[in-house]
Amino acid sequence: MGKKEFGAIKMDLKEQIVNEIGNNAIILFMKGTKEMPMCGFSNSVVQILNHYGVDYKDYNILTDPLIRVKLSEHSGWPTIPQLFVKGKLIGGADITMELHNNGELLDILDISDAD
Repeated sequence: MGKKEFGAIKMDLKEQIVNEIGNNAIILFMKGTKEMPMCGFSNSVVQILNHYGVDYKDYNILTDPLIRVKLSEHSGWPTIPQLFVKGKLIGGADITMELHNNGELLDILDISDAD
């Protein structure tokens, strides 16, 4: 099988990230999973999302060291976690916490149910 044929079958990592963001109304790129967060910042965002009871996809960036690099290239955001709603980067743990505390996050998350 030639390289070109293989390339057509196998999606590259950046495409995979873009597809995940596009195909999930709410997605959290994090260290670990929503059932078992592997850092305090990721856990904070999981707790906030669980508080609202929203359905969201978790994506464990620890499965491949390149995911973090490609995700940050795509989003322009250097740290993990990264929360996306309707394809738009909301931010990391600090911004998510700030939006939660001032009541704006509820409005942002409601957008995901608007379809």
